[in-house]
Amino acid sequence: MNETVHAVRRPRAAPRKKAAATAAAPRTNDPDRTMADIIEVATHEFSEKGLAGARIDVIADAMRTSKRMIYYYFGSKEGLYLAVLEAAYSRIRSIEATLHLADLGPEDALRRLVAFTFDYQAANPDFIRLVMNENIHRGEFLAQSKTIQRLNVPAIEAVREIYERGVEEGIFRPGVDPVALHMAIAAPCFFNVANRHTFGLIFKQDFDDPVAAAARRDSIVEMVVRFVRA
Repeated sequence: MNETVHAVRRPRAAPRKKAAATAAAPRTNDPDRTMADIIEVATHEFSEKGLAGARIDVIADAMRTSKRMIYYYFGSKEGLYLAVLEAAYSRIRSIEATLHLADLGPEDALRRLVAFTFDYQAANPDFIRLVMNENIHRGEFLAQSKTIQRLNVPAIEAVREIYERGVEEGIFRPGVDPVALHMAIAAPCFFNVANRHTFGLIFKQDFDDPVAAAARRDSIVEMVVRFVRA
């Protein structure tokens, strides 16, 4: 009996040692990759606990590195938090740029943009929580970032281009501010994630039900299109 137990246990030890050796492998040979890995871990830490509650030692432990190394790359906890915000906004804007909205008719382009926004935010609750946390700080750190401010210019321009094409073709009504249209797209998609727990509990809605989620998505797409339709 004991021999059988030992025979079962021996093979398990080797993979653990190998995995530990792999995880502990030095990352300093590729600084860009190291910084990206730190930002990925820090994104979850900051989104869950906010700037005040997040701990650099937790991030360092998860990365199997030192706090000193993180400070070397980012300067401070606040510097890392700002880098996380910039990475989060860069990610969504870079994906938006691949939607090829200019290749579609105005209404189809608007529908694709709204549907993408809903799907992306639903799949990335960390992004929503980061935005919520930054609002608690009244946008203090976002205001420091020229990168984020620059990233949002093409986002509004994409909405403007779709809308103006629609107006020219007589599909959309004139007089809608592109920023207001951007807000009309973002707000219900944001609410779908930010308020899912409270709204779900109060109104007995299961936000994890894929059928209900698809219905909310379709409803939001239709609502935005009707907002601008002529």
